[in-house]
Amino acid sequence: MNQITNRQVICDTLCKAAETDKDIVVVCSDSRGSASMTPFAESYPAQFVELGIAEQNLVTVSAGLAACGKKVFAASPASFLSTRSYEQAKVDVAYSQTNVTLVGISGGISYGALGMTHHSCQDIAAMAALPGMRVYLPSDRFQTKCLVEELLKDEKPAYVRVSRLPTEDVYDENILFRLNRANVIAEGCDAVLIACGEMVPAAVRARRLLEKEGYSIGVIDMYCVKPVDKEAILKAAGGAKLLVTLEEHSPYGGLGSIVSQIAGEYCPRRVINLSLPDCHLIAGTNTEVFRYYGLDEEGVAATVREALAKDGAAEREGQE
Repeated sequence: MNQITNRQVICDTLCKAAETDKDIVVVCSDSRGSASMTPFAESYPAQFVELGIAEQNLVTVSAGLAACGKKVFAASPASFLSTRSYEQAKVDVAYSQTNVTLVGISGGISYGALGMTHHSCQDIAAMAALPGMRVYLPSDRFQTKCLVEELLKDEKPAYVRVSRLPTEDVYDENILFRLNRANVIAEGCDAVLIACGEMVPAAVRARRLLEKEGYSIGVIDMYCVKPVDKEAILKAAGGAKLLVTLEEHSPYGGLGSIVSQIAGEYCPRRVINLSLPDCHLIAGTNTEVFRYYGLDEEGVAATVREALAKDGAAEREGQE
């Protein structure tokens, strides 16, 4: 079982790149520990800035450094980074097109037991609504490494959300990674599960359960929520009876909304959005919360099974 967190991978990748690139700068808001950035701070003190609990300053200072030619990674808990500093993300990063990667750590319900103040269930919608802001949710350590390496090569703003705990490996060192292109893990003609972030391993496990029952289930890792891979969505919609999105986010404005808009506009196809409900969530570990709201593999499989059964019954009734 993997014990390496995605946030640790971000730090390791930046440390490796900083050996030869002195323009890389990491900025934190009293979050070097929670962001796993302590090794970077200790190895490259001249390339690390600690601002304390001041997320608005975090983003503005990062934008200023980027305007001076630096490649800036600003790391802070996603629940605070995406809300307290939203205006700065809008104006200083997205509008100004500064070379800043906003790293939202412990995203979604990673801080489950701390309750809604520490949940970030609106960040995908908020960041995706900013023109010029890209939004990424890598699913495992291998994909996270590839993503950071690619982001170091360009100068465009981005928001990257990662979970707090280690995630199950979906890939290995030989992962085929293409920036802004979804990864089709498996194809299926009954239903296709389109997931992002920590929901991708759950989608893979749900597929295994359903495949044992004779269903043909596809899985797409839509780590690039914006710009979204429209081609992958349309291909899935053209070959399957049902699309099901999985996200650790509000039902409004996230991956489900984006996929539904594309499927409805170009090739009408039923889309079921499995997400966190529009309410203040229960407190508990992420495993407990996922299970409670039907976002674990058993819950996902049950939803797909029921939907396909209902669609099949309706089709048979229409033929009589």
